[in-house]
Amino acid sequence: MHEDGFIGRIEWAVAGRALPGQHISGDRCVVLDAGGGTVLFAVLDGLGHGAAAADAADRAAQVLAENRSEPLDVLMVLCHRAMADTRGAAVSLALFDDTDIIRWLGVGNVDCRVLSASPAGLAVRAAVLLTGGIVGYRLPQNLQPQTVQVRAGDLLLMTTDGIVTESAEGIDLSRSTAEITSEILSRHAKDTDDALVLAARHRGGTTNGAS
Repeated sequence: MHEDGFIGRIEWAVAGRALPGQHISGDRCVVLDAGGGTVLFAVLDGLGHGAAAADAADRAAQVLAENRSEPLDVLMVLCHRAMADTRGAAVSLALFDDTDIIRWLGVGNVDCRVLSASPAGLAVRAAVLLTGGIVGYRLPQNLQPQTVQVRAGDLLLMTTDGIVTESAEGIDLSRSTAEITSEILSRHAKDTDDALVLAARHRGGTTNGAS
């Protein structure tokens, strides 16, 4: 699965695949125009793999689509309620707005990082502080979104645990997000799990059209 596009000035792409031998993945990506130059990105990793994992992730994806303008902590609670009778999922949400700010919130093990070019090479500007739990089964009491200031060209990278954690090493930020996600999936996907990677960045200037 490969998708990419623009929403306003934000370029994004996602690449994913099911566990080898399976026909359906429990990993999902949601990309939603939340209005006002803001884009909601979500990466959902249904517990385990196969149809039951996909059902959990699909329920959360539907909730996000129907409530995209709600705050991140509210969205997490709504996903939790929607998945109450499923396996549950790890969920990370990132709200990327036109003022070069990312607000993010994660429960479980969907990794989120912001990568920047620096004189010394690729640098991790920030990483989401993930909270333990399973959305749909055990939600932390305190859901506190974090805020990160980013610059045009910085890359938001969100990966499920089917992607090895060293996948950010060697990324060429001059390449498109579609190229970056395709390469990460092909080089760093584990053979033991579903895998999904999302990349997004503010391109600067003005871009017309949406996806």
